[in-house]
Amino acid sequence: MIDINAIGKDIREKIANARVSIDERACGRIVYSGDGIVRISGLHDVKYNELLEVHGGGRALALNLEEDNVGAVLLSEGEGVRYGDLVYSTGETVHMRVGEGLLGRVVDPLGHAIDGMEEAEAAGTRPVEFPAPAIMDRAKVDTPLQTGILAIDSMIPIGRGQRELIIGDRQTGKTAIAVDTILNQRGEDVICIYVSIGQKASSLAKILQTLRNGGAMDYTCVVCATADDAVPLQYIAPYSGCALAEYFMYKGKDVLIVYDDLSKHAVAYRAMSLLLKRPSGREAYPGDVFYLHSRLLERAARLSDALGGGSITALPIVETLAGDISAYIPTNVISITDGQIYLESELFNSGVRPAVNVGLSVSRVGGSAQRAAIRRISGQLRVNLAQYRELAVFMQFGSDLDAETQKTLSRGVKMTDTLKQPQYRNYTVREMIVLLLVSQSDLIDRIPAKQVTACNAGILGHLHANEPALLEAIDPDKPVFEALRQKILAAAEAYISSVVEEEAAPPAAEGAEESSAEAV
Repeated sequence: MIDINAIGKDIREKIANARVSIDERACGRIVYSGDGIVRISGLHDVKYNELLEVHGGGRALALNLEEDNVGAVLLSEGEGVRYGDLVYSTGETVHMRVGEGLLGRVVDPLGHAIDGMEEAEAAGTRPVEFPAPAIMDRAKVDTPLQTGILAIDSMIPIGRGQRELIIGDRQTGKTAIAVDTILNQRGEDVICIYVSIGQKASSLAKILQTLRNGGAMDYTCVVCATADDAVPLQYIAPYSGCALAEYFMYKGKDVLIVYDDLSKHAVAYRAMSLLLKRPSGREAYPGDVFYLHSRLLERAARLSDALGGGSITALPIVETLAGDISAYIPTNVISITDGQIYLESELFNSGVRPAVNVGLSVSRVGGSAQRAAIRRISGQLRVNLAQYRELAVFMQFGSDLDAETQKTLSRGVKMTDTLKQPQYRNYTVREMIVLLLVSQSDLIDRIPAKQVTACNAGILGHLHANEPALLEAIDPDKPVFEALRQKILAAAEAYISSVVEEEAAPPAAEGAEESSAEAV
């Protein structure tokens, strides 16, 4: 027989012990939807950049906090979003998945894998927007970050914790310099993050293949929002990459992050702002576009030893139109960064690659982040190149030149050829020291014209094959002593002499063949 009293007692105990949880969230309703923009009425207590949930599974990012409605951009295509749908606040801003498991992977701006493999294992999440380190939390930028590119490491040195802008017209080698720098970090204990913003998927695939072929994906994570992705994803992509970089920086590691490129990032922000009916300013950009990039690039720093000594080195890329570096976005980013590497179309088309314009390129960190040996040798390099270019312009107006001027012009041409470097062929610091020593000595006059690049490669090959101990004797962090300098120049002179003799030999041999033919 059923004991009704016992059942009633059991029910009363369960009711008394039951824990009531109320999930209270602000809720609003969509009053406008179109072009990836939604306006939400009745949604209160929402934060700027807060992640919103749309009924049906969509997500949106709150950007306009107005008195009677909230303007938000959809993080997806928004085909299933309709007028009248409910929208819920989450109380959280956008977060990026972070962790060592993301190295070697290609992820979206939220940290989810998009390379066709299983989901990357994350150690946690970080907000994509985070305050930059305070002044007292930063340390001096004095540790070099080698790019492996002679023209940059000798005249425009980059330090760990620096922000160095790469700027130039389309198809002048901006991305190539960034990729070369990533490849050169192999074995340097530097974690690299490449952020692709608004690029074609085919271009990104070529870069990924280059990184894989060079073994760089072992220490690199690629965060991408291609041209096919929603504009809001392109907008948050650099902040997401920076959040991942900060995870490693605050663990005491050195990080290199490339933003490719911030021009497309500004265009994406302009598109969202205009659709949100924000007032437009210069070149139709909203007035806070400067703050857009400053709050991103200020997060690059070298932390003090008390905070672990980690660093973020930022290489933002900006594209110019017809070499106009005085346009709105270029001038904004130039004023934020610690220097710029300006690539000139005219130099690129004339065969000078990398096409670095020495006059407009500068590193505001200077020799503080340069190897001592390179700093001592390349001290007059920039001055000599500037003098050569001034004389080259003057030579157009007259042909009568004295011997000293002709020597300066000849050396300038050969120095320009010395700075030419094939793509993905990075120099070690010791190789750079050898090339700089040869180019600054009288040996450069003995190298045949138009053969400087090949002769430099031959000198390095000769030293690696026949004088490896001589290369090992070079200490990049100390000035090259005179005795060692003379040994290096002697070895280079031996190779140059053999090349000159071989160049002179063929005409004599051809003459001998002709005389023998006449005798027959």
